[in-house]
Amino acid sequence: MNIQIFGKSKSFDTKKAERWFKERRIKFQSVDIIKYGMSRGEFDSVRRAVGLDALIDEKAKGVENIRYLAYEEDKIQHLLEDQSLIAAPVVRNGKQATVGYCPEIWEKWE
Repeated sequence: MNIQIFGKSKSFDTKKAERWFKERRIKFQSVDIIKYGMSRGEFDSVRRAVGLDALIDEKAKGVENIRYLAYEEDKIQHLLEDQSLIAAPVVRNGKQATVGYCPEIWEKWE
């Protein structure tokens, strides 16, 4: 397994996800999505796995700007420019991905 957790330092679900993998002694790479962000390739891989709508953090400040964009590519560009609008945590295992705290899915990855 090659686990990456893209999260936010103040996100409770990000901390829970990291703890879940630590408790099972599964190595993972933790990436602060606000500080370092996700590359376009990583973003596209996750988007294919979960869909664009799942990546949008409905509670984030400024999310209303995305709702009014008509084209998917415009939404993608906006999310890549302001990654604080991406829901956390995004947990990636190769081509598989989840958004949020999803231990029932992660168990199947082992």
